[in-house]
Amino acid sequence: MSTQDIATLRQRTQGALEAHRKAARTVTVLSCLLAAHDALGYLPQEAIEEVARSTDHTINDVWGVASFYTNFRFTSPGEHTVEVCWGPTCHLVGAMNVLQAVQEALGLQGEGETADGRISLKYNTCLGACSQAPVIRSDEHVLGGMTPARALALLASLRHKQT
Repeated sequence: MSTQDIATLRQRTQGALEAHRKAARTVTVLSCLLAAHDALGYLPQEAIEEVARSTDHTINDVWGVASFYTNFRFTSPGEHTVEVCWGPTCHLVGAMNVLQAVQEALGLQGEGETADGRISLKYNTCLGACSQAPVIRSDEHVLGGMTPARALALLASLRHKQT
């Protein structure tokens, strides 16, 4: 990562933390981590350091909080995110077939990013659209009635979509 990229990460984190301080009644290490994660999409080392500086805690203290919660990412996400719901309703109506097709198409064994960094795959236990099961969320858009064929068409469109 270049010096300029690092400086940009620090500036974006500082901006998120300043906005959070103005909007929140209570500022904690966790709330600052959430603000940084929302702004960046993940928590790079620079964000951990900025949260530590901003909250007057050690990097180890901040890392201890961040690493406790499974929803924080520590690597940059792909350009597009695909979440496959495998909650009970989706599971009963074919989500596992959809998930298997998506994993095979992306060349993944589990959650993660494709080798080209274009797509991140995540599992979700409930996307709140049970009446449309099985469901996938693609870049914040919930898509219901998924089949393996529809999921593969979605992936193809994401691969060709310019960001």
